[in-house]
Amino acid sequence: MAKTANFGVPWEEAYGYVQAIQHGDTIYVSGQLANDGADFVAPAPLDENGKITDFRNMAEQMRQTYENAKKMLEPFGATLDNVVEEVIYVLDVPTAMQVAGPVRKEAYGRQDPQVASTILGVTGLALPVQLIEIKMIART
Repeated sequence: MAKTANFGVPWEEAYGYVQAIQHGDTIYVSGQLANDGADFVAPAPLDENGKITDFRNMAEQMRQTYENAKKMLEPFGATLDNVVEEVIYVLDVPTAMQVAGPVRKEAYGRQDPQVASTILGVTGLALPVQLIEIKMIART
């Protein structure tokens, strides 16, 4: 039977998924976002129509997202060192390209993170104030 992990947030049950699942020596981590358990961290500012007005909070959201990914790997005895692939979904690619390098290097604790990485620009994410989401695959 597969081992799973969750944060216990309402949308896990509402949407019907687990935050992470392990099959054999592979851990699949669902798209993580910048929630600290109680609040959304560094929400993007919105105009009166609900449209994002700037993307400057992307680095802070990215840092929290990596922290959440670390928490999802812990129950499996894994860390970011076990991550072999990540996909980073962003609403603004130019901003992501400015902040991703430094934030990723900080998160992985090295100048050359040993992980395959893809950044994709998307037209929307789950929450209106969300700028980034990261999914991962790790091996133990």
